[in-house]
Parts: sequence; structure tokens; C-alpha cells
Amino acid sequence: MKVAEKTNMNILFLTTIILSKHCNGGEVASQCFIDSLRQSGHNISVVGYLRKGDILEYKKQKTLIVDERYTETSKSKYYSLIWLALSFFKSLPYSSAKYYSLAYINLVKKLLTTEKYDIIIIDHAQLAWIENFIPDKSKLIFIAHNIEHQIYKEHFKKTGNFVLNLIYRREATLIRVLEEHLLKVAQQIWTLTEHDSKYFDRLGKLGKTKTFAIPPNLTQSQDKTITKCFDIGLLGSWSWKANIEALQWFLEVVYPYLPTYLSIHIAGKGADWLDSKYSNVTYRGVVPDAQEFMAQAKVVAIPTLSGSGIQIKTLDAIASGSLIVATPIAMRGISDPPPTITVTENPEKFAQHLVSATKLSLTHQYCDDAKHWYCTRRNQFHNDINDAITKMSFLENSLV
Repeated sequence: MKVAEKTNMNILFLTTIILSKHCNGGEVASQCFIDSLRQSGHNISVVGYLRKGDILEYKKQKTLIVDERYTETSKSKYYSLIWLALSFFKSLPYSSAKYYSLAYINLVKKLLTTEKYDIIIIDHAQLAWIENFIPDKSKLIFIAHNIEHQIYKEHFKKTGNFVLNLIYRREATLIRVLEEHLLKVAQQIWTLTEHDSKYFDRLGKLGKTKTFAIPPNLTQSQDKTITKCFDIGLLGSWSWKANIEALQWFLEVVYPYLPTYLSIHIAGKGADWLDSKYSNVTYRGVVPDAQEFMAQAKVVAIPTLSGSGIQIKTLDAIASGSLIVATPIAMRGISDPPPTITVTENPEKFAQHLVSATKLSLTHQYCDDAKHWYCTRRNQFHNDINDAITKMSFLENSLV
């Protein structure tokens, strides 16, 4: 058995959507892995689609864009029908068919022919089909952002629409097959929460699954002195089902308990219907810097009610330094949070905590506690990535 000597690895990172100007939490989480691997000196080639009409954020990294692609069914025009037909033709989940293409397959085949990779990472269960074109499974890592089939299982339980019920049931069944297949063939399964890690451990070989505490994505706004401009801030991609549900709960159930003199600013795409609907609610649309927006709020509200995986917006809110009121679901995957956070799912208490937070002045101790928390989390994430890659390197050398 040879001792692993190689420290810098050549890594192929296969993802769905590459981080771009109008990104969502999944893309931010993927970029956290990419950044950490790159900071450790590894050579990363990232393959994925660019959201239609979007702008690439990380131009310096080695990024291979398959093509531009719609990602949201509501804006995809006739493409949704093509994806639906392809999903039946290929026996794939609809959410996988959105990313299936010969262009992706051919690019991966070309890279595997012309380059030697030490590690190949499949990012998201929706890309499980690409595993068929990767001959050497001993190099494979699967990043499971969520337990995807459970999300669709929640959807079909909640919907009263017969057709949607059938669609969600099919989606849950097929994506579960993909998740379980990747669990079998991959050497490591990387998850974002202990809950997800325990689930995969129960199904597969113990020790194969590793949990990574995604760190906040610190921006240049950290170096600025930011003035509090409004009382309550909410941020999200409001075209996603779980986020729409959260926003509706806030406005319909929490908002009536709030005094009308409080200013509420809501940022993120997909909530244009909010314009002029409430006298003290301002819809900001897409903001250039999410953390700066949250830092401008006296308190950030995170009313998440469903979903799985980790909430990137919660991490960014912590990094912003503002006070936070969040539901328990919004805190999934985030252990030992700083004292800037209050957690409750009771609507009246949620409102009371928001009102109380607008009257408080953040002390230096609060800010220092938050900074210490996210610095510790960032360092732990980086160390965990290094440990996981070292084990893969050892495995590769032991098989030589």
C-alpha cells in the first residue's frame, strides 16, 4: 500500500447551474465547496449551465459553460413541455430532465478523455444521470444538498390538485431512485445537515457520509459602516414554492400583529405583486448585495415553514450582523447559533420579537459573537473539506 503523497488534486466539479448574478441558495452552497477546494490549492474544473440571460460571477475560475438555460418552469416558455416529454422518454424526474442534454454528456466525455482527474464530484441528485458516463466510480463524490425526494413527498401531501399529486408522486419516486443509486456508487456522500447525513447513513455504508457546515458567504459590505435604513427586512427568491409559502405566512399570519408604523422591506425576485399592496411594505426586487440589504435592517425575519437542507439566507443574515427572528425550520443545519437569533414558530410571538428587536441597539458584544461564530464555522468547513479530500487521495493511492 502506497502512502498518499499528492496534495494538490485535479478535480472535475459537475453541477447544474453555475453561480451567476441572480443566484439562489443552492448555487451559493456549491460555490462554497468550489472556493474551499480552490483555496487548498486544488485544480478545479467546473461544468454547468448558466441561467438564461444571466452574468457569470466568478470569471477567474476554470468554468466550462455547457450553454445558457432556463431554470424556472414559470419562465421557461415551451421548454417545460420538452423537459416533461424527455422525463418520460428517459424515465427521469422532471427536475433532472431540465438539465439533461447531449451537450453536457459530450463535454464530460471529452474532458474525461483529454484530462486525468483525481476526483469527480456530482453536485445535486438531479445530475445523477451523468454518472453513467463516468467509467471510474472510485473517484466519485456526491454532494446531496437535500433529501430531494422528501421535498416532493411534502408537495404531494399538501396539494389538493389530482394532476399535481400524480406529478409530485412520480417526481418523489424517481428522484429517490437516483439518490439511492448515487449512494451505492459514490465513495463519499457530502451533506449539508446532520439530518440528511443520518438518513443516507441508514441506507448505505456507515462512514461514507460526511456533513459539512456551509459558512456564510462574506461580501465586501463587511468592511463598510452600514446605516440601519428600515425596521424589518425579508429576503428570498419568491418564485420558489417554499419561499412563497413562507412569505404568505408572514403577511397573512404575522403581519396583522405588527404595528403599521414599522417599515418592512422585502427583497428578491418574484414578488412584484407586493407593489403598493401594503402601506408600510416596500418591495425592493433584486438587490445588488444581499448581506448589505440585511445589514440595513434593524431585524431580519426568516419565516421558513418547509423544505430541507440548509438555509443560505439564514447564514447570510448572521453574517450581516443584524438581529434575526426565525422559525425552527429556518435554523436547520445550523447548530449553536449566535445570540443575535431568536427562534419561534408562534405567529404572535414572532411579531413580538420583531417589534422588540427594532427597539434594541446592537452592542459590540453581539457583533463580536456573530463574527466569531461565522469565522469558526468557515474554518471548520475548510478543515472538513481537506480531511475528506485527503481520505479520497489515500483511497486512490491504496488502489494503485
